[in-house]
Amino acid sequence: MANIFDLPNKNDLTYGRGYVYSLQYHIVWCTKYRRKVLMDGIDNDIKAYLKSMAEEYKFTITAMEIMPDHVHMLVDCSPQFELPRMLKILKGNTARWMFMSHPEIKSKLWGGHLWNPSYCVVTVSDRSREQIINYINSQKER
Repeated sequence: MANIFDLPNKNDLTYGRGYVYSLQYHIVWCTKYRRKVLMDGIDNDIKAYLKSMAEEYKFTITAMEIMPDHVHMLVDCSPQFELPRMLKILKGNTARWMFMSHPEIKSKLWGGHLWNPSYCVVTVSDRSREQIINYINSQKER
């Protein structure tokens, strides 16, 4: 049996207290009714805000793109990262912050909700990571 510390991709592993891991997720969520409100500088504001949240909650954003009606992120996080809870925090905090920073977008949304309650999470392997990073980074070009 191979020792985990002898794996070839040892540099891609993160070492915690008593555990070693490599967990990446491609996360996508949309605006309510797919309204195209995340543009004209708002996309850059959301990127900066999500980066600050990543620091606060101690996960890494490997790739991110904000489209007019949805968000793509590739995150690297610890096993203690509870995805449904974290997405609720990310979406809730960004919505509250967005409505305070850009109150004009509320008029473009019915009922005052920024995000659709649904989301998509896909696990990413070391074999598919580069493909996902390229896919996310090329979203604006499509």
